[in-house]
Amino acid sequence: MIEASDFIGPAKQLGFNTWAGVPCSFLTPFINSVIDDPEMTYISSANEGDAVATASGAALAGQRSVALMQNSGLGNAVSPLSSLNWVFRIPILLIVTLRGEPGLADEPQHELMGQITGKILDELQIPWDWFPREAGDVEGVLTVANWQMERTGRPYAFIMRKGSVEKAGLKSHWQPATRPVPFAAEEFRLGDGDLSRQQALACVIENTPEDDSVVIATTGFTGRELFAIADRPNQLYMVGSMGCASSFGLGVSLALPEKRVLVLDGDGAALMRMGNFATVGAYGGDNFRHLVLDNSVHESTGGQSTVSRAVSFAGVARACGYREASEGLSQAELVSFLRGEAGPSMLQLKTRTGVPKGLPRPDLSPREVKQRLMQHLGADVPWAGL
Repeated sequence: MIEASDFIGPAKQLGFNTWAGVPCSFLTPFINSVIDDPEMTYISSANEGDAVATASGAALAGQRSVALMQNSGLGNAVSPLSSLNWVFRIPILLIVTLRGEPGLADEPQHELMGQITGKILDELQIPWDWFPREAGDVEGVLTVANWQMERTGRPYAFIMRKGSVEKAGLKSHWQPATRPVPFAAEEFRLGDGDLSRQQALACVIENTPEDDSVVIATTGFTGRELFAIADRPNQLYMVGSMGCASSFGLGVSLALPEKRVLVLDGDGAALMRMGNFATVGAYGGDNFRHLVLDNSVHESTGGQSTVSRAVSFAGVARACGYREASEGLSQAELVSFLRGEAGPSMLQLKTRTGVPKGLPRPDLSPREVKQRLMQHLGADVPWAGL
């Protein structure tokens, strides 16, 4: 058994200073120790997939990052691990606890996952090792993990067995700086939007200068239309990991506080991972902007209705601590939002349905888009060119 500091110290020396995760009793010493360390950042994510995406956003900005989770949450992280990290080649370090280890008594809900944790990582093509139980082994296994990530551009995982780390108490008690803000009845004003998605995205491009902004577009037609209007080096088009654009953008924004980070979301994608609204409200800074382009349908998959007509994303964002959030219908409201100073902020912009004829797909691969953006940001890490 090791002390948390036995692992955290060498990890800090290698630059692993950004940690995101979801608690597990096995991980308590790590989480407490990272929270108590003023030189490190811990983001308490709403779910494991968002933790992976947030850590990945920080990694894209050039930071080495860690995602922590119980193995029961590994299934929740499969989407970003397979369609964000694997596709774009973004390496993060995973620490996954082994609940339900065969031969040890545990709760019944952990039994199956305890048998297949390693197999899931194998199928995801994520190399892994057992978490070290001797202090003398830590530096060696971390060196191997870091070498693997830099060589392949893929995540690397440690599976942590019960009793691997000594207990550590929590000395500090972090609290979010923001508080929920009421959303008055008269502020609910959504109707039929004036703008098409294409018109809204053209306005976005006019108001997000390449030098001081990063634009993260959610998967589907949003990213494709953004590319078709203007393909710029400060843009990233997510091709999978639906719903993770806001958590990925949060990671980028925390790593690059000098850049304005704009997340272009869709109503269907935002509904999928609304828990991240709370994480953004708690941790997001003035540089974070969240634009939800709401046409009330899953347009990329045939136009099936979403439930967004029954939801005020802006109201939820206010309740989750966004400093500003509003509903809008017009280009003037969009411009005002894009030029605003206070963040984290959200605009739920109602748009018309419709897709331009002959809409192209990006002619750059996801890895090329990542490489270009990292070069644009000056993120100098060995795997940036993979």
